[in-house]
Amino acid sequence: MPPPRAATAEPEQSPQQIAAALETFLAEQPASVLLEDGKVLFDMRFAKYSLATEHGRCTLHLWSDESNIVRRITATTMRAGVLRLTTQRFGQTKPQTLELSPDKDRRTPSTREATRVRYLRVLDRVLQRSFPDWHPEAFRTAMDLEKSFGPAYARGSLVQGQKAWAVIAVNQEESATTIDGILTLGILWLHHCRESGSGRRFYQGLKIIVPQGAATLTLSRLAWLNPSAAQWELYELNQSSEELELREAADQGNLTTRLLHAPNLQSAQLRFAESTARVLALVPDAARDLVEQKLRNPSELSFHLHGLEFARIRTGFSGNSFNHAQQISFGAGANETPLTEDNAADLRNLTARLFERRTATPNGGKPDKRDPLYRMQPERWLESTLRRNLDLLNGAITPYLDPAHVYSQVPAFAASDRGMLDLLAVTADNRLAVLELKADEDLHLALQGLDYWIRVRWHHLQTADSATGPTFGLGEFQRHGYFTGLRLSPDAPRLYLVAPALRIHPATETILRYLSPRVEWTLLALDERWRKQVKVVWRKQSSERT
Repeated sequence: MPPPRAATAEPEQSPQQIAAALETFLAEQPASVLLEDGKVLFDMRFAKYSLATEHGRCTLHLWSDESNIVRRITATTMRAGVLRLTTQRFGQTKPQTLELSPDKDRRTPSTREATRVRYLRVLDRVLQRSFPDWHPEAFRTAMDLEKSFGPAYARGSLVQGQKAWAVIAVNQEESATTIDGILTLGILWLHHCRESGSGRRFYQGLKIIVPQGAATLTLSRLAWLNPSAAQWELYELNQSSEELELREAADQGNLTTRLLHAPNLQSAQLRFAESTARVLALVPDAARDLVEQKLRNPSELSFHLHGLEFARIRTGFSGNSFNHAQQISFGAGANETPLTEDNAADLRNLTARLFERRTATPNGGKPDKRDPLYRMQPERWLESTLRRNLDLLNGAITPYLDPAHVYSQVPAFAASDRGMLDLLAVTADNRLAVLELKADEDLHLALQGLDYWIRVRWHHLQTADSATGPTFGLGEFQRHGYFTGLRLSPDAPRLYLVAPALRIHPATETILRYLSPRVEWTLLALDERWRKQVKVVWRKQSSERT
């Protein structure tokens, strides 16, 4: 039998291609984990790494407080969202495999399926006992990509004659992200049940079932759905005791959130002036005007190009003394290196590559859209563009957004795993404006935007002057240094959802139709060439709903 043809083999990768694949994955999945034989070696949220491509090989060095490894990477392969690394230890010839996974849950498909099948049986018993007058019907976890339903969610109906409830549930073995996404899929399931019912049944609402202790985020969202569109009920299930508990959605839900003070960039630039000059001296002359400076906190200033951070300055203690010293480092994410006299050329080379490749018009030509530096963190690129020129949206909306008062990455910590508002602004009539941005398709765009709207509204209602009330008293944003000199309207914020037209998930408008009329939203679709020029090609508003 003849040997396999060479054309069927994986193409050989250069060290530079291997390094680019690693850097792209880690930039797009900063919370990934490195696995060996299913065991987590490193959580990339807390680890550091460096890549070297000298002498015809790609060498990966990973370290954290608990571990330290060095591997030669000979190949990378992407499979089902996991980056597999073919590695060799120094002094050994037998190759080994490491996996970079965006999900810690590395259960085998058969294990996941068995867990979900067992959960269906538990759910059936619970529903029959808790709702004896209703009949559980057609519960399943089968994937339906056309309708965006994944296998993690059990879905079916509770039926009583011609009356019915749509039901969606998730078991305790699923990830926190999956559990938090249940309301989006629940709304779509209710909508599907109503559309496919052909008038045979009246679906009066949606029952949502989450694991015990996992209802906080869904509860806060539930309070802002339209009670006229459907009835909404949320339950927590203890899978051990099979007890079901109804959770009531208050006005703000079980909201716990805190707001940090607005940083004073001008004051910080004075403190960091000497170190800033050192960083900018290593940036190409023609590109210095494009560099953005962001103050993460009073002791850290970062430098960005189109939203991609490439260097930072931190204030820390010097040696064993209590004297403050400024420390400069460069590199993106976990690939962070302290700046020294010996490696200053590395920063110069990094910025030269970055400013040459992360641009929509390289030397007047077309960009290489496959380039990792061009593709990294597209949402931050979009955010950077709009923050610097909100007028790009003002031709499509009224009242206008005020370009003189706009804040990016505002910390508003809460139960959600996301804690930063994309953009916070104010309209011409002094209403707060929450802008949620997406550069890629995201099924959860509408409810993620709602999360931030809820938090901004809550903080805005915390007024300092109880005697004059919210109409005249300063709100929490002004007390924390935002919107200085403005008297904000006491009305609820406006919500703007912004994404390229072809990247808006088809289900987004369905989700928006189920939001409460109290949430004033606008969906803005951008031309796909937004990196070159931001242009709104169509819009939809809550006031236009039928």
